[in-house]
Amino acid sequence: MTATTTSRRIHPAWWMAGVTFLTIIGAAGFRSTPGVLMEPLHEEFGWSHGIIGSAVSLNLVLFGLTAPFSAALMERFGIRRVVAIALVLVSVGSLLPVWMTQSWQLIVCWGLLVGLGTGSMSMAMVATVTSRWFVARRGLVSGVLTAAGATGQLIFLPVLAHIADAHGWRWSAAVTAGVALLVVPLVLWRMRDYPGSVGATPYGSPAGTPVAGPPAPATGIAGLAVRTLRDAARQPIFWLLAGTFAICGASTNGLVGTHFIPAAHDHGMSEPTAASLLALIGVFDVVGTIFSGWLTDRMSSGALLAIYYGLRGLSLFLLPTLFAVTVHPSMFVFILFYGLDWVATVPPTLALCRQYFGERAPIVFGWVFASHQVGAAIAAVLAGAVRDRLGDYDLAWYVSGALCLLAAGLCLLMVGGRQRPATPDENAAATVPAKV
Repeated sequence: MTATTTSRRIHPAWWMAGVTFLTIIGAAGFRSTPGVLMEPLHEEFGWSHGIIGSAVSLNLVLFGLTAPFSAALMERFGIRRVVAIALVLVSVGSLLPVWMTQSWQLIVCWGLLVGLGTGSMSMAMVATVTSRWFVARRGLVSGVLTAAGATGQLIFLPVLAHIADAHGWRWSAAVTAGVALLVVPLVLWRMRDYPGSVGATPYGSPAGTPVAGPPAPATGIAGLAVRTLRDAARQPIFWLLAGTFAICGASTNGLVGTHFIPAAHDHGMSEPTAASLLALIGVFDVVGTIFSGWLTDRMSSGALLAIYYGLRGLSLFLLPTLFAVTVHPSMFVFILFYGLDWVATVPPTLALCRQYFGERAPIVFGWVFASHQVGAAIAAVLAGAVRDRLGDYDLAWYVSGALCLLAAGLCLLMVGGRQRPATPDENAAATVPAKV
């Protein structure tokens, strides 16, 4: 059977993308919990923002460092098994804090268990799914799947904040654990490892492409991930991608994602209101990231990244003046502007990894994404320390804005770079209209 003889109305790649989308929504929801519960934990246990930020920091580091090894594990054991086990880890790590009494327990649960679990469902999974299942529309699909993280934030943040406000933070943790377990049956039922396992070819493959069986399982998982890093590190483009993506993580997950709600609370805004604003960023992020994926199929990825980082930096310089007890129209303008730019950087960054590293792109992107989370982790800790020392977050916003402007300048170095020669399948796909 080939892609041209199948009678399916909808290509199975779209079903795979749909299940991946729902899984990433859940992963984003699980990672939303620390931002919502930081203030309740501070009030109940008296732990400093820096201590709680350390748990978030470990979570972010492992979320990133797990990504390249997760991509390699998916090569060895398959996407379905890796994701199902990751969801169980997240559930356990979310539920155990209900009974914690010491800060180290928070670090183990939120940092270690949830970090490892969510890291296995990170953007490296997006790279793996799009590389295996799609030839055409890769940029657009990357944008849609990346936007799933914002959708999860949109769904979970207000709900978790409301539950924590009305019933206590322990109920929010328990709900997170329950949702993680509920996703496991869906993954086992619908998620598949390769198009060939359902008798199909990747979406957009040239007519007449034979259905390929699953490749032999990879061996030496850790070695494969490390060798890929070693080879990629020899190219300057890798360090440009890793450095700018580290700044991306510092200015999003590490700073705004972790500290926006406490910063708004410092100015008298209620936590549910602040969480709703952060979730609203997710609304616009869905639009911005999908549009970024569409643009990535048509424009220079380096130029897009320069624009995104430049605009983000300018918006962060303005943020400290916008916090107030109530939400003013100027804050909504920031939410709109920042939301459109939140993770719009992912599709062009992933496209550059494919452009320069070919079949190794998922694992290379895993390492680039690891740098994203290292940047986020550093920002999470330092911003909490700034708040503890100075009494506000203003310095953190300004430093992050300056780093984004630096990243914009670095991205200009990637404009017009030499591309990796296209494979025969990619050349053929460019001349064949894809069928749904």
